Amino acid sequence: MELETERLILRSLSSDDWQFFKHLHQLPAVMRFISDMPTLDLIKQRFDERCISWQKQSNEWLTLTMFDKKSMTPIGVTGFLSLWQSYQQAELGFMLDPEFQGLGYAKESTLRVMAFAFDECDYHKVTATVTQGNDASSRLLTALGFKPEGILRDNYKINNKWCHDLKFGMLKSEFS
Repeated sequence: MELETERLILRSLSSDDWQFFKHLHQLPAVMRFISDMPTLDLIKQRFDERCISWQKQSNEWLTLTMFDKKSMTPIGVTGFLSLWQSYQQAELGFMLDPEFQGLGYAKESTLRVMAFAFDECDYHKVTATVTQGNDASSRLLTALGFKPEGILRDNYKINNKWCHDLKFGMLKSEFS
């Protein structure tokens, strides 16, 4: 699968993306709000699970590698976990190399992924979970029109510290 934006190509994760996927998962600045630093075995397991022929009924991750159109440099991964059965929902997720953060790529790719989810896959709702303190992701989701749906207290442990998760959601009818 391939999606395009003005500056990006979003392509299904493939075996060619292993080195970049591993690189992202080994960057403390990227993993800070996602999880403890994963072992190489865990990174490989996640990679293998996401290198699939995705279908919305599969209840698995659609993972797309983001490439800068001009240079074809990989800059991040994006996509969603399909929760089609029986909720018609998707859980958004993205990781961006710090070198490319703050340049609008997360917004651009997220808008395209959401258009795909709503317009092409007919999801009813897209949600996102953000670890409290990840202000950049919270601001991005709010700017895109996601609504806060609550706080899950002490919901996730990162580096042996309990963290609150902020839940956001957007209905298909709210996407423009």
